[in-house]
Amino acid sequence: PNHAQRSLTKLDSIQTMATKLAAECIFCKIIKGEIPSFKIHETAHSFAFFDIGPLSEGHALVIPKHHAEKMHELPDEFLADAMPVAKKIALAIGADNYNILQNNGRLAHQEVPHVHFHVIPKPNEEEGLTIGWPAKKADFDKLKELVSKVKI
Repeated sequence: PNHAQRSLTKLDSIQTMATKLAAECIFCKIIKGEIPSFKIHETAHSFAFFDIGPLSEGHALVIPKHHAEKMHELPDEFLADAMPVAKKIALAIGADNYNILQNNGRLAHQEVPHVHFHVIPKPNEEEGLTIGWPAKKADFDKLKELVSKVKI
């Protein structure tokens, strides 16, 4: 193929990747405009809107425009786009204190099986995300063993 054909093929694959959406996924339907949302920002790779079940005023979701249930299944360019979008939202809503939350799998409290990031303002003790953090004392020998297994 000539240069123009290779460029078109590459463009087609980029557009296909950017629009890999699932027909029955509620977030994919929001991205496609089939379900209305309170959209606040959109890029080539991300779609952001206010949560309709907020933990506090300004609670927003950033969803990649690529259907993947868990973060490790998502292409890197979608991950790279999501955090700058979350940052812009946190700045735009003027949140001094906030959480960025992303869950993977039902056991980890993921309700919608499409990767998404919550931007949750924490204006006071009562509003926003409340979490327990049941920390344990680390076993240093086990940590050393784990480091040898998980070096990336």
